[in-house]
Amino acid sequence: MRSVMTTAKRPARAGRRTTAASDARRALPRRAPLTTPHPDPVLEVVVPVHNEENDLERCVRRLHAHLTGTFPYPFRITVADNASTDRTGHIAERLARELPDTAWLRLAEKGRGRALHTAWSRSSAPVLAYLDVDLSTDLAALLPLVAPLISGHSDIAIGTRLARGSRVVRGPRREIISRCYNGLLRGTLAVGFTDAQCGFKAVRRDVAERLLPLVEDREWFFDTELLVIAERAGLRIHEVPVDWVDDPDSRVDVLATALADLRGMARLGCALTRGRLPLTALHRTDGLDAGLPPALLPQLLRFAAVGAASTLFHLLLFLALRPATGAQAANALALLAAAVANTAANRRLTFGVRGRGGALRHQLKGLTAFLVGLALTSGSLAVLHRAAPGAGPRVEPAVLVAANLAATVVRFLLLRAWVFPGHRSRRATGPSAS
Repeated sequence: MRSVMTTAKRPARAGRRTTAASDARRALPRRAPLTTPHPDPVLEVVVPVHNEENDLERCVRRLHAHLTGTFPYPFRITVADNASTDRTGHIAERLARELPDTAWLRLAEKGRGRALHTAWSRSSAPVLAYLDVDLSTDLAALLPLVAPLISGHSDIAIGTRLARGSRVVRGPRREIISRCYNGLLRGTLAVGFTDAQCGFKAVRRDVAERLLPLVEDREWFFDTELLVIAERAGLRIHEVPVDWVDDPDSRVDVLATALADLRGMARLGCALTRGRLPLTALHRTDGLDAGLPPALLPQLLRFAAVGAASTLFHLLLFLALRPATGAQAANALALLAAAVANTAANRRLTFGVRGRGGALRHQLKGLTAFLVGLALTSGSLAVLHRAAPGAGPRVEPAVLVAANLAATVVRFLLLRAWVFPGHRSRRATGPSAS
C-alpha cells in the first residue's frame, strides 16, 4: 500500500531541451524479456483523472480486481489527480489506503499529458500503462497490450478501435471525428499506426525515459506526439484490437481539443522537418529496427513535380479543347485525363507502387480526388464568369492554376491517407513498397 502526495510544476523548456540533447548521445539498450519471478511491480497502470468523483472508485476497484485475478506479475495502480476541484483527491487517497498496490499523486495543474508525464517519470516499474477512468476499453485487452513489452518484442503498445478485430459502440459524430483525425495524421505526418487517441496504451520504461523529454505537449496531444516521435525513430509499436463502448457522459471539449491537436501537428511537423528532434537517441542496439519511415519532404517534392507536370498537361489540353467544347466541358475533360495520368505517376514515382496489382482500385479512388479537383476548378470558373462576365481565355488559365494549387493540397492528403495507405513506409514491405 502506498500513498503519495505531490505538487507537479511545469518544467522549464530549456531544461527539457538540454536533457533531450544529452540523451541523444546514448542509444537504447537491447530488448530483453523480464525475468521471473519479479519481486517489484512489473506493471504500473496510471489512471489520469480530473473531477471524476462519480466514476473513480468504481473504476479503480474494477481494475484492481481484474489485475489481481488475471495478471501474473506484481502490479501497481496509480491515480494521477490533475488539479481536481471536487472530491476526487479524497477518494483517491482513501482507495490508496484500502487497496494493496494502489497509490495516488496530486498535480497542481490540469492536463492528461502532464499527469502521465509526471507519473511515468517517477515510476520504477519496467512497463508503464494508462487507461481512461471511464473504462470504455474492455479490460480483457490489458494483458495482450503489455505482453509484447514484457517479452521484449515491442517498445510501445496501443489499443486500436479502428482495426478489423475491434468492436466499437459509439455515435456517428465521434466515429467521424476519430476517423478524420487519424486520417489527417496519416496524410500530414505519414504515421503507420491506426488510432492515436484511444485511452489504452503502454510503454517500456527504458523507452519512456528517452521519449518523455522529447514530448512537449501536456494536454490531449501528448499521446499523438509520443507515438509519432517513437515511430519516426523506428521503434516497434504493437497494436491491439479492443472492444470499446463510448462514454455518453464524456466532457471533452471537442472543438477546443481539435484546435489544440491541429496546432500540435503543425509544431511537431515543423520540428521533424527541420531535424530538431534527436531521434538517434531512441535507436536500438539490437539490430531489430526495420528502418525509418521515409521523410515527408522528399515525397512532397516528388508529388510536387508530378503535380506540376499534370497541371501543365491539364492547361494545354484545356486550351486545345476549349474552342470546340466551351470552358466548363474542356476543363472537365482535361482534368479527367490529367487525373488518370497523375494517379498513375504518383503511384509509381511518389509512393513506389510497382506492378498492376490494385491499379484499378487506385484509379477509382483517385477519381474521388478528381471530383474534389473538378469541384474546385469548375467552381472557380463559375465564380469568375459570374464576377467578371467579360473575362476570356487569357484570365481563365490563371484562375485554374490558383484553383489547382488548392486541389493539389487536398489530393496529396487523400493519396497518402486513403488511396495508398499501405505505402507510406518502407519498413514493412521492403523494396516493393519503396
